[in-house]
Amino acid sequence: MGPVIDVAGLGVRFKRNRGARRSFKDLFSSRQRRSRPDDFWPLRDVTFQVEPGEAIGVVGRNGQGKSTLLKLVAGVLLPDEGSVRVTEGVAPLIEITGGFVDDLTVRDNVFLTAGLHGMTKPQIEARFDEIIEFAEIGDFVDTPYKHLSSGMKVRIAFSVIAQLEEPVLLVDEVLAVGDRSFREKCYAKIEELLAGGRTMFFVSHNEKDLRRFCARGLYLDKGALVLDGPIDDVLDLYNKDYGS
Repeated sequence: MGPVIDVAGLGVRFKRNRGARRSFKDLFSSRQRRSRPDDFWPLRDVTFQVEPGEAIGVVGRNGQGKSTLLKLVAGVLLPDEGSVRVTEGVAPLIEITGGFVDDLTVRDNVFLTAGLHGMTKPQIEARFDEIIEFAEIGDFVDTPYKHLSSGMKVRIAFSVIAQLEEPVLLVDEVLAVGDRSFREKCYAKIEELLAGGRTMFFVSHNEKDLRRFCARGLYLDKGALVLDGPIDDVLDLYNKDYGS
């Protein structure tokens, strides 16, 4: 079948100073000439492939490009160098509450968000009760989303996205908010999805979670891919470099 994700020479550039301006001349100059001292490359010259069904943990300190990599794979960001080719649909469990509208009810948000991710109205109606039951917020279905607690917002968002049938899952610290019992419920759901053959990128600072879900790891540091290998080897090197 070939790789489900093919990343080649990937690089993305940000500016430390958002107020910096480009001149008209810069727009037509070479890439090297446009690069300035305040440019920051969270990722550069990153290359790897992902086969269907792999579960990969992305390891690194804060600010080393982990979340940026997931956004590039999801198509939220476009690379400045290299390419990202994804041959299957993506279910992004990253910043999952961002697409919800505060003034709409939970019910309306479920239909809106699931619809934006490609589910039809009949599909949403068929799974609506399951979504609400999983999120454990049945008493708040007709409550404006803005009145939910942060934990409740994560619950309903995860419950919606977890219903998507996309083959690739991108999971980025989405369960940092919420009680322990609900996190375990979500972890069980993730394991169920993986058992069904899904491919997963998992970003977490919890070493136990990484070992639980992932067989392979990518260690990012200072914009570079330091190691691509078994998750135990990747975590061992990371702990050697920066401590557990």
